[in-house]
Amino acid sequence: MTYQHGVNGYELPTSIAPPVVTTAGLTVVFGTAPIHLLDEPEKAVNRAEMAYTYSEAVKKMGYSADFDKYTVCEAISSHFALFAVSPLVMINVLDPEKHAVAVSETVNITKGEGILQADGVLKAKVVLKNGSNPIDKKDYELEFDDEGKLHIYTSNDGDVTVEFERLDPSLVTAADIVGGVSLDGSYKGIELVNTVFPRFREVPGILIAPKFSTNPLVAAVLKAKSKNINGLFQAKAFVDVPTSEVRDYTAVPEYKNMNNLDDPNMEVFWPKCSLGGIQYHKSTQAASLFNLIDAQNEGYPYHEASNNNLQMDAAVLEDGTEILLGLEQANYLNGQGIVTSLNFIGGWKLWGHRTSCYPGNTDPKDTFISVRRVFIYEMNQFILSYWQKVDKPGNRKLIDNVVDSKNIDLNGKAARQFILGGRIEFLREENPLTALIDGTYAFHLFITPATPAREIKGLFEFDPKYFETLFA
Repeated sequence: MTYQHGVNGYELPTSIAPPVVTTAGLTVVFGTAPIHLLDEPEKAVNRAEMAYTYSEAVKKMGYSADFDKYTVCEAISSHFALFAVSPLVMINVLDPEKHAVAVSETVNITKGEGILQADGVLKAKVVLKNGSNPIDKKDYELEFDDEGKLHIYTSNDGDVTVEFERLDPSLVTAADIVGGVSLDGSYKGIELVNTVFPRFREVPGILIAPKFSTNPLVAAVLKAKSKNINGLFQAKAFVDVPTSEVRDYTAVPEYKNMNNLDDPNMEVFWPKCSLGGIQYHKSTQAASLFNLIDAQNEGYPYHEASNNNLQMDAAVLEDGTEILLGLEQANYLNGQGIVTSLNFIGGWKLWGHRTSCYPGNTDPKDTFISVRRVFIYEMNQFILSYWQKVDKPGNRKLIDNVVDSKNIDLNGKAARQFILGGRIEFLREENPLTALIDGTYAFHLFITPATPAREIKGLFEFDPKYFETLFA
């Protein structure tokens, strides 16, 4: 060490650890996308992509207004066009290697241009023939228009035979959405949620699979995954009851119970939303609405999305049949842990604040959506904020740092009315000597979010004493 003589300054680490900000409503959508519109479709298969703008989402996934075929586009439309929220994580499972069929079509070339009518055409698989003779690829060009139709530009006027492969989204099954881990260690389907945090440093907040979540297997896996992301984090799973199968509101609770759609981390929605004749699954619009409400409240998920406007002009079944629920009917569904929509005061609004575990579970931390989201947020934030303390000496300095910094954080949230109050303690009875010797340190967090004002009562009484005003 060099000889020191004089006054010197040294920096020490801050004794209070600032909390890590998490994105409470970061939506991850699993489904199918029109990747045939991309230059390299194979690179958009079973890979998580994040977008902050509509154009970025389209560039990474393609876009089609046919939401029944391309379900990821439903979330793109809802997030970026209807609610203007971001970001969105998109995972496409439509695979040209598995979900494509070989077909041919006769196209009339007029003035050097022809249009292929088939949808989902894979440009790399297109072969033009004059009769049985292939046309050299140098003699024609291919380009998609805004509606996804493939235009052929060539000097060969007249009829040509076009042989090609096209994507067939109908071949995608629930097993493709569920996915898993391959022998080479790669993730597929819903398992790809484990790649979101390592890639983007954002914790998933809401998991959706438009159309596919009506399948009980997909819903079950979403439910399981919502409680174990990267072995640490939790999220919410939004699923839909199939309106093609369940057409009456009184049958929704039975479907929910028969298919085990009951968990504090799961929300169940029925029926679908329609806007200008375009249908959206209610889970899709709800995910966007939750993001919007969070953004209006500094990103903290303490505010219910219920009684806030959806982007819809009708509630419908899959075949387009309109469903108009009265307040009593909508409340019946809410009382069974089902979220619906209501056109009562102020237009069409999301209606329901109970998680799917209600009424079987009545613990407020589990049954109110906003309260549950606060607990998930706080657990995720605790992990992120104090991960840096792992393997540091478990001494008084570490304990005081965690306790002091988290109490400051909770006091600030209480001052801003995000929560009614909260504190963290390091208790002797929860830290036995055997646990401390083994390197386990337990901190007890007490958090009380405000429950939603689900019923506001006005008590009206006739008071005879005001007759005295007649003699004033």
